Amino acid sequence: MQNSLWLKNVETPPLSTLSTSLDCDVCIVGGGLSGIYTAYLLAKKGVNVVLLEAKPSLAIGTTGHSTGKLTPQHGVVYSKLLKYFSAGDVYTYYEANKNAIESALEVASQDSYERVDSYLYATTVPGKQTIEKELYAYQELNIPGVETTETELPFEVTSALKMENTAQIHPTKFATDFLKLALEHGAAVYANSRVTKVEIDEKFVLTDNDSKVTFKKLVLCTHYPIESIKGLITAKLSIDRSYLLASKTTDLMKGQYLSVESSSRSIRTALVENIPYLIYGGSSHIAGEVEDTQGYYETLKDEMQTTFDLSEPPFLWSAQDPNTPDLVPYIGQISEDTPDLYIATGYRKWGLSSSLVAGEILSSLICQENHKAAHLYSPTRDQFGKNLLRGLSTIGFVTANLAEGYLTRMEAPKCTHLGCKTRWNKGDETWDCPCHGSRFDKNGNVIEGPAVYPLKLK
Repeated sequence: MQNSLWLKNVETPPLSTLSTSLDCDVCIVGGGLSGIYTAYLLAKKGVNVVLLEAKPSLAIGTTGHSTGKLTPQHGVVYSKLLKYFSAGDVYTYYEANKNAIESALEVASQDSYERVDSYLYATTVPGKQTIEKELYAYQELNIPGVETTETELPFEVTSALKMENTAQIHPTKFATDFLKLALEHGAAVYANSRVTKVEIDEKFVLTDNDSKVTFKKLVLCTHYPIESIKGLITAKLSIDRSYLLASKTTDLMKGQYLSVESSSRSIRTALVENIPYLIYGGSSHIAGEVEDTQGYYETLKDEMQTTFDLSEPPFLWSAQDPNTPDLVPYIGQISEDTPDLYIATGYRKWGLSSSLVAGEILSSLICQENHKAAHLYSPTRDQFGKNLLRGLSTIGFVTANLAEGYLTRMEAPKCTHLGCKTRWNKGDETWDCPCHGSRFDKNGNVIEGPAVYPLKLK
């Protein structure tokens, strides 16, 4: 079922599998945009970097299954962030994303991105009130935004909040730009090299063919940290899955859109191989809790046909996103007692701009440089007390699914992460773990972690 538009005829540099032992200053695990951009920035500064990716190519996982929106407008977020952080810190969040985006666009090839305006929109009176609250936060924080009712959408809106001059990208092309630059600056990058063991104290990792990489510092850019027990990260992350589809259209939009109602919808267009596509998505749920996800695709198909009068979409895909309790990703040292171990996770469906922020923060920390937003994104930030209930509820959900799986899905294979019983997903034809979001294909091979070993299928 998984068939992302962004993976259509993708050309990436040929990469070998790690087959020997290496020493490096920094080992990065995970070849999505976070790992690639971090490797590029570190290699540019002269750091000896090794990047390891489990899949045959880079940027074909979470990055290649995103919406391709590159904007500081992360849904209705700024009014919510003010509940957790000071106005100064919330503006730092906006500024970190805006600056990281602009820095990357200065280097990326022009055929991998285009400038567009970003819109939050509402079609109901309660939605309009939500936008008014977000606009008030924009004004309080001095973030540029304009309220309007004029959009390109084929239906009326009660209100829309426009952020001008943002960007949208072809995410795999965009990531490949920085992969090539990382290689040019001397980074060593390996595909088909799944990390199966991490020894923090002895400072080495092993891949699935027992190749060893010894490091001074380790960066986990694996979407869901494979060492998530450290720093109680397991208790602070929940996983959502959402759905996207793309169909050929006639006109390209000048904006990209996201609704603010509870059943949120994402809308944008893209020109891929000189063919215009409409990309339409939404319908999220907690990862692993739904047995048959085909209904989510069918709902989006019906809406696309009714609203946009488009034919059956040839591209359908889904994406998984870890969330943090206070809405800000965890980027930096995973805990105070492991100063040489870094993570980047919890992007809350805004992984593209967050990946660029991660690259800047991680490279700055590793090179002992200051980054204004490092304290805000730190995994050790003093927010756990405020979010204890949310953390406990996540632990409770994990524990409940661990027990329930052994009672109701006795024949299902056990996830190789922590032993939860997986659930067969008829829509995507995958084995999904409801505890921490690991996914396996029908043959048991790992699609997404934190699991690193394949399922044992009978």
